[in-house]
Amino acid sequence: MDTKLTGKTRIESDLIGAREIPAEALYGVQTLRGIENFSISKFRLSEYPLFIKGLAITKMAAAMANFELGLLTVEQKDAIIAACGEILDGKHHDQFPVDMIQGGAGTTTNMNANEVIANRALELMGYERGEYQYCSPNDHVNCSQSTNDAYPTAIHIGMYFKHLQLLPHLEELIASFRKKGEEFSQIIKMGRTQLEDAVPMTLGQTFNGFASILQDEIAHLNEAAADFLVVNMGATAIGTGICAEPGYAEKCIAALREITGWDIRLSSDLVGATSDTSCLVGYASAMKRVCVKMNKICNDLRLLASGPRCGLGEINLPAMQPGSSIMPGKVNPVIPEVMNQVAYKVIGNDLELCVTMAGEAAQMELNAMEPVMAQCCFESVDLLINGFDTLRTRCVDGIVANEDRCREEVHHSIGVVTALNPVIGYKNSTKIAKEALETGVSVYQLVLDHGILTKEELDTILSPENMIKPVKLDIKPRR
Repeated sequence: MDTKLTGKTRIESDLIGAREIPAEALYGVQTLRGIENFSISKFRLSEYPLFIKGLAITKMAAAMANFELGLLTVEQKDAIIAACGEILDGKHHDQFPVDMIQGGAGTTTNMNANEVIANRALELMGYERGEYQYCSPNDHVNCSQSTNDAYPTAIHIGMYFKHLQLLPHLEELIASFRKKGEEFSQIIKMGRTQLEDAVPMTLGQTFNGFASILQDEIAHLNEAAADFLVVNMGATAIGTGICAEPGYAEKCIAALREITGWDIRLSSDLVGATSDTSCLVGYASAMKRVCVKMNKICNDLRLLASGPRCGLGEINLPAMQPGSSIMPGKVNPVIPEVMNQVAYKVIGNDLELCVTMAGEAAQMELNAMEPVMAQCCFESVDLLINGFDTLRTRCVDGIVANEDRCREEVHHSIGVVTALNPVIGYKNSTKIAKEALETGVSVYQLVLDHGILTKEELDTILSPENMIKPVKLDIKPRR
């Protein structure tokens, strides 16, 4: 924490008893108990600013609705909104020290927010921290709420912010692949199926393919993120709305829409929604889809760059660091490798008893495992953002094609005969392929040696412009 401790304390009490709180802390006794009880991971709420932003927006909207219903004074409402505004501006984030992974279905996080906002509101009102009779974490900041609606609403808002943050980084990576697709559009190479020679294509088609399969995932991410805009605010404890005034839910949703500018909607069934965490499962699944494709792309980059002398060697990846402590001159594809590992971690967050299994853990009217689901989803987005940027700036942007190597492989490949088949016929193609396998002479050279086509005709058939789409060529074989 950034707070400078002087050793002074104040006394706060809760159901369990009284405790000393550092005088400088904006948080209170329930946050302190959470710090003590949940020293589980290195993931602190203070490291997730958009989740904190979601909490502040949720509390701000609640204050606006409660004021309209006459449950807060003007002074209390203004002070709570001002305190939330400071948090939205990035202030006081060091006052959120609780572990993201916690028991209690997020109560510790909710109370951390309530206490910070209440104590800052008290200061703005001219009172001392802890003078909760004037602005209470429970009676005022948490008015008309339960952790069970405020906490998931904050997660939804925070995750929608994360989604909006993620998209530009993915789009920039897609644009980088598109740029390489254009740059390599005239470089002929062999395509491969099952790692065996298939038919010729352009290197540009390979990179445009990378861009296209990632572009398709933007729609899936958007669709999954849209579920975050449906919230259960007003459900309170189990969805019945107990302890909330009539009309509170609708007023709170209107306030959320006003604050965010988003099309936030109230769930049609608050009881069902209070235990339902499927939106987190859905978004984790959408990120997993992206990662499956990222793994394919990074694996391909590593294969295409393998060598430099004894592999495919069709492209050169930027040399980022020495690759071995024992083999001089070795340079490894470290950037695609780290993106692979990012993808494995994000997929693992979804699969390995985290988001998916925690999502199955709902019992009765609540899912108490939502804290670990939130941590995994926020973490996964951060990993993807860093991974996308690293892959783009330290790998894709600097890829260079080995054009001569690509052309040589086409000329020496048995698979090139498939491209010649429509022109020279199946019989000639079979004869040439068999002889090439037996003699080791390239298909390209055998076609010339047998006088089936001229070099000009052969190069026309194998030109990049005739490889990227179906074409009809007016070329007749000699025999």
